[in-house]
Amino acid sequence: MNKQKIYALAVAGLIAFSAQAGNIDTAKRFSVTNALGNNMVVQQGKPLKIWGKAPAGDVIELNADWGKSAKTTAGADGKWLAEIKVPSAKRGDFKPHTITIIHKKASGSNIVTDNLRFTNVLIGDVWFASGQSNMELRIAAVPGWSSGIKDFEKEVPLTNYPNIRLFKSDMGIDFTPQDTIKGGKWEVCSPKTAAGFSAVAYFFGRELYNKRQIPIGLVDQAIPATAAQNFTDINVLLADSILKKKYVDPYAKAVDSIKAKNDKATTLASLTYPGLVYNKMICPFQDLSVKGFIWYQGESNNLDSTLYTHLSTAMLQSWRKDFEQGDLPFYFVQMTPYKWNNNDSTANWYAKFREAQEAILKVKNTGMAVTMDIGEPDNIHPLNKKDVGVRLGKIALAKTYGEDVIYEGPHFKSFKVYGSSVTVQFVKSSIAGGLKTNDRMAPKYFYLAGADKRFYKADAKIVNNQIVLTSQQVQKPVAVRYAFTNFPVTNLSNGAGLPAVPFRTDNWTN
Repeated sequence: MNKQKIYALAVAGLIAFSAQAGNIDTAKRFSVTNALGNNMVVQQGKPLKIWGKAPAGDVIELNADWGKSAKTTAGADGKWLAEIKVPSAKRGDFKPHTITIIHKKASGSNIVTDNLRFTNVLIGDVWFASGQSNMELRIAAVPGWSSGIKDFEKEVPLTNYPNIRLFKSDMGIDFTPQDTIKGGKWEVCSPKTAAGFSAVAYFFGRELYNKRQIPIGLVDQAIPATAAQNFTDINVLLADSILKKKYVDPYAKAVDSIKAKNDKATTLASLTYPGLVYNKMICPFQDLSVKGFIWYQGESNNLDSTLYTHLSTAMLQSWRKDFEQGDLPFYFVQMTPYKWNNNDSTANWYAKFREAQEAILKVKNTGMAVTMDIGEPDNIHPLNKKDVGVRLGKIALAKTYGEDVIYEGPHFKSFKVYGSSVTVQFVKSSIAGGLKTNDRMAPKYFYLAGADKRFYKADAKIVNNQIVLTSQQVQKPVAVRYAFTNFPVTNLSNGAGLPAVPFRTDNWTN
């Protein structure tokens, strides 16, 4: 049994766990959300929301040592929430702060029953990382699951970044939206804590920290063997006839049957039911102030092609609506080359899926990290996660923080036909430092086609920061494709070492 199947089966057990856990009635006692605590980073420049449960009418007072306070009363449903203003972070300021939470009996009694204190709190930026196994993949080896990322033996000892803070709750799924986070606590980034944390999220955060020199908080809410519809509020899908037909209707009867039988030993088919991950791992964090999202997912939706654009757009827009912090940045990873048990080097359905991912960029405040040069066609979990995280970090530095950073590789602009040859131009800003190949060989995976719509490999040369293409089989070219097959590991990049974005100039179905 391969690793993907082993991990999928392990995750399937989470359904049984979720069904058994149920909802704990905490309205009769005082509690504070697990999303907050000692060692956390609080989002600069936004209100810090602190929430929890307490007997109805009880009073909760908040005091931060930066001079801000708030007061609230638990509602009839036993829930409470209060906000404290947070100042802007200052470069190089890593002063630890304290937040005190005082719980008093119902108004008028002035009897303090709980006095909690969050210590070693930093003010900086918090990023929310989510997706499936490639986001969940940890830095160090996990027996029976992962051999560790590339060079993890060297990377783990280098993770001593006390001003980066890490949070990861228990993985889980649920049939109904939850407001309680299971497990997890904020930890100071160190070889001990980072080794078991998302590698992509860690390298992303490190890239931001090294450049910005402010505290960075990373929330890791990834779970393997899941699809984008699992991370989407089912009500969003039900309200969209196209998404409902594709992602809800096929599983409704199966899930209804499981609920009716109270079946704890459920099947993997139920894991694909929409909203399960959203309910347990996204919904409970809606009151957390964050800087933005990073997302690495797509393997489980690889056959969805263009519909994935529609689905992902619905998901990210619903997250933005739920978090109520405007058009939060959403930066994602384009899928790496993978064979999918098919050695046909001309197959292109996975390329069309990548094309659907790129189309998400039409949504405001998004960015895409390209990974065509670091894929492993025989490994669904390619081990070079450092470059993935760094590339996401460069996108954030450029688009969110306004840093003068090259964040994308050569991006197709246009092409011209000169007899039997073709010249391809790229967007000028995307070829900063000039077109190059990472192996000093000719650019790979360019194809030409004539009016017969049959594509043939083209000979490619870099000439004056353009690509000149010829093919003996195509004397009158009309269309160009680059890296538009399932598993081409590419070598074309710009001077910053960022890979060229796959493209095609046609819209043919083949």
